[in-house]
Amino acid sequence: MHDMDHRLLAALRDCGGDPRVATVARGLSLAGEHGALWLVAGLAGAASDRRRRADWLRATALTAAAHLTSMAVKRVVRRPRPTLDPLVRTAGRHSFPSSHATSSAAATVAYGALGPVGALLVPPIAAAVCVSRLVVGVHYPSDVVAGAALGALTVRIGAAWMAGARTAAGAEVGAGTRTRAPTPCPTSPSPTGGTADG
Repeated sequence: MHDMDHRLLAALRDCGGDPRVATVARGLSLAGEHGALWLVAGLAGAASDRRRRADWLRATALTAAAHLTSMAVKRVVRRPRPTLDPLVRTAGRHSFPSSHATSSAAATVAYGALGPVGALLVPPIAAAVCVSRLVVGVHYPSDVVAGAALGALTVRIGAAWMAGARTAAGAEVGAGTRTRAPTPCPTSPSPTGGTADG
């Protein structure tokens, strides 16, 4: 597995020797830095799709959460980056998992569930971002695979938790409405010292 990781990385890094390939890979890597591409895409979706604005905002929040999770895992694992000459600068020294892959996979799952635009456009762009990290020589293939799995898993868990919270909140509101007793009308004293309703 270790040898395959290095051989595949070396082969894809060699593709970066073509100036055109290198330019595209650099651009994709830069766009995906800190999940910026996907956060902007989610906010754009929320602005343009008013009917599902809340869904887009939740999907954007889940994508951001996945990215933050990958950064936390990096601090725990602390795998050094490849020693190949990279085509781009990196925000940190640690390689596993790829945060670009994490946010890309998270966006694929989160935005893909919101309609045909997300389902058709996001996956190929996300895949290109993932491959770009290998072409620029800053991640091993296993970093990318692990990052993608982490992103998809984080979004699915987060979406299930949000759905459960909304269901529970709705049940509490409904129960409160059904059990709330009517407020009795106040009674006024009668001239004889009793009450008006006897």
